[in-house]
Order: sequence, then structure tokens, then C-alpha cells
Amino acid sequence: MLPYIIYFDYIGVALFAATGALSASRQQLDLMGFFFLATLTGIGGGTIRDLILDVPVFWIANQTYFVVCLATALLVYFTAHLIESRYRILLWLDAVALAVYGVFGAFKSLNITDAPFIAIFMGVVTGTVGGILRDVLTDQPNAVTRKEIYITAALVGAAVYVGLVWVGLPRFESAAIGAVCAFAVRAGTIIFGWTLPPYRGRPGRDI
Repeated sequence: MLPYIIYFDYIGVALFAATGALSASRQQLDLMGFFFLATLTGIGGGTIRDLILDVPVFWIANQTYFVVCLATALLVYFTAHLIESRYRILLWLDAVALAVYGVFGAFKSLNITDAPFIAIFMGVVTGTVGGILRDVLTDQPNAVTRKEIYITAALVGAAVYVGLVWVGLPRFESAAIGAVCAFAVRAGTIIFGWTLPPYRGRPGRDI
């Protein structure tokens, strides 16, 4: 991978790890709880992606990712009390992480498979699974069950990235635009409460 892409990957992991650690602070967990939630959230999506793609799991091949998660957890453990609205910070950090990591997942998958639709799906997995695991473990409404745009934001970012690469735009510019689009969709949800139309149940028909 190009050096700047690796840095984006580190940033995505650190941001997701920070959201996991902030969730631990809201649950008033001990330091081990901070480490566990930060690590699970930081590397969860990328781990599932690599297992599906049948490639070496990224944090086993490079333990720096693991160290990033632990360092982030430790930092949040000693500073979380300084943040007045931790939930609001968690939402925005999660939005940035989703945007960066979703596009990175699509980038990595496109390099491996050269299959656009698989790359988009892997971008969604990379950008959302860690956050879903975090919310499930802390007994919070997760991206699947709450009525707000989350998975769709990752889908938009990954699809924009893959589409721009497909038409010939350089990968760095494509990644930047894709990440901005994903963040914009998620930001709209946080600020304006954007949602997709839910399914409305209807009475069944007699056969």
C-alpha cells in the first residue's frame, strides 16, 4: 500500500478505537474494559473484511494497529472526564471514522478482487461492523436497529470511491471525495435527523 493510505488506515483505526473507549467511559468501565472496547471497535470491521477476503488479518501482520488501539484507549481513559458531552463527541468521531475506514475498506478490496460490487460491500463492512459490535456490547441502539442513516453513509462513500476510480480518477482524489460524501451523509443524519423511509406493515392477503 502507498504510505499515505497506511496513514489513513491508522487514523481510521484510532478514531474507531476512540469511540469504543468513549463508550467504555459512558459505561464507567475499568481500564481493561477501555482496552477491550477500543480494540474491538478499532479493528473489528477490518478483521471481518480480511477474513472474508481470505487475506492475512491486517493487525496480525502489523501489530502497530493493536498498539494504536491500546494507546488510544489509554489516552481516552485519562481525558474522557474533560469532555462535557461525550456522546456528542462519540457521534462525530464515529462519523469521521466511518467515512475514512469505509473508503479504505473499498480501496483494499478493489486492489485484491478488482470487483467493484465486492469492494463496495467490503467498504460497508469495514466502516460499520466495529461500531455495531461496540453498540451491541454496551447495550446501545446499533446501526441496524436505530432509525437513522449509518450503513447507508458507508455505502455512499464506498460507492463514490469505486465509481470515481472506475471512470479513471486517481485513487487519492477518489478516496478524498468518497470520504467527504460519506461524512456529509452521516453529518446530515446527526444534525438534521435524516432517515430512510421505513417499511410499513400491511395486512396480508387471503389466498
